[in-house]
Amino acid sequence: MCVLQHAANLCSAILGNFHAGFDVPVHVVASLVAPALAQDRDYGRSMVVTDRGIVATSQVLASQAGAHILERGGSAIDAAIAANAVLGVTEPMMNGIGGDLFLLYWDAKSGKLYGLNASGWAPQGLTIDFLKKQGITSVPDDGIHSVTVPGAVDGRAKAHQRFGRLPWKALFTPAIYYAEHGYSVPEIIHDFWGIGRAKLKQTEEAQRVFLPNGKPPTVGEQFSNPDLGKTLRLLADKGPREFYEGEIAKAILKTSNPLGGTMQTGDLAEFSSEWVDPISIDYRGWRVYELPPNGQGMAALEMLNIMAASQPDNHGPEGTVELHKKIEAMKLAYTDLYRYNGDPRFASIPVRGLLSKEYAEQRAALIDPQKANCAAVNGTPAKSDTTYLAVVDRDGNIASMIQSVYDYFGSGVAVKSMGFLLQDRGGLSVLDPKHPDALGPHKRPFHTIIPAFMERGDQHIGFGIMGGSNQPLAHAQFVSNVVDYSWNIQAALSPLHASPSATQESQSSAPFFWSRESCQKCRVSCARRAMTWFCERIIPH
Repeated sequence: MCVLQHAANLCSAILGNFHAGFDVPVHVVASLVAPALAQDRDYGRSMVVTDRGIVATSQVLASQAGAHILERGGSAIDAAIAANAVLGVTEPMMNGIGGDLFLLYWDAKSGKLYGLNASGWAPQGLTIDFLKKQGITSVPDDGIHSVTVPGAVDGRAKAHQRFGRLPWKALFTPAIYYAEHGYSVPEIIHDFWGIGRAKLKQTEEAQRVFLPNGKPPTVGEQFSNPDLGKTLRLLADKGPREFYEGEIAKAILKTSNPLGGTMQTGDLAEFSSEWVDPISIDYRGWRVYELPPNGQGMAALEMLNIMAASQPDNHGPEGTVELHKKIEAMKLAYTDLYRYNGDPRFASIPVRGLLSKEYAEQRAALIDPQKANCAAVNGTPAKSDTTYLAVVDRDGNIASMIQSVYDYFGSGVAVKSMGFLLQDRGGLSVLDPKHPDALGPHKRPFHTIIPAFMERGDQHIGFGIMGGSNQPLAHAQFVSNVVDYSWNIQAALSPLHASPSATQESQSSAPFFWSRESCQKCRVSCARRAMTWFCERIIPH
């Protein structure tokens, strides 16, 4: 039995016995042998339940495309690739072939969970010395020097090679259609388009492709991208290496070189995404999985370990005690994340120590139940970071996939005559050579986007959320809602949307975020109430 959680603004379509769900911005699919229990429905809508397959994305057209693939006998990864390709057309400010991709894939037949890191590396010539000689003191957030090699296409290809059933070419038909014939722009995408307007005006090509008539498309306006349609046809007909060695690769270099970029032929041709072993912890009898660094998944697991050091409060997840515990656990886990995370091929990252129960107990002991910590620092563990979508097929295979160009419209650099933008993930590298996330040749930057998965017995759940640094803490909240309070997956994710301001005085299970920069606000709140609920609003990436 497959179960789908919808978070907000539901729009769905039934295609035969396959369900396509539209949902913003958190999704979860589950394959359950045990019954899905009914419960109080204050959260507003029911779970969708079927035994044939589900596709959950942030855009109805993408969900429909994935559901059509399932209907044709495609696997979960086939449907995920088709849906992701449509999202690259319909949500260009969020994702596309110019970005990176991460995947957790549950193979029901073997009973094994696979992890894929398809995050690209920095060009060989993009070094700390190169930027400093140009008077640049931090890695730019946009422009050509924020660009890293896009890993999404290679990631799709490797996942399809291992788990796909339908031909590679068949997966791009819906995306090609919408690119060439257009689609109606919905309200939320129109709003996001407006946020990135200034960035798109920085280069003529980006403005030509994405600002028709010099402005974002209006709500309901038909937007088409024939250049991207041509590019997708190249990928479909000639295969994924066309992106790294063929006509698309040449176009990337012809775009980069006049802008002073460092990308060279070898940077693209030599790139390969990587199969990795997921990292996991036991949380009160459930096994919870994330991908290892260079992403931020280990922060979600460390936060859960710290939370597990005490029993869930009987006043529920929205009560003062439980919120305080989660906020304080989040602070401790995030300080460790920003201190230790990096590319494991270049830095020694103490993942095992960070996720040990002993270390969690040490960190949990720092939590004062009566007072907020406004000066959390990293610990010293033993040695030893969008568009999310989820698919489950009729055989119980689950694709938990996340893909992004990072900030709105990525670097703002559009590849000439190809209709897509290059990501700006390089902006998360640093110029301190001693830091684990220091910029370096063919080194992968810090990543915020993380897919997740959890299981107990015959219950398997793929889940995720979009929202930059919000993701680890929202993962931990979701797991706690399911495990500690027996909420179904609809109820467990529904509260994770709102982001109250720092001054809001209501108790809520909405995502919260802490940073040193917001500490003065914290101290005011701490002095007034002895603890703080919310410190800073998250801007989605």
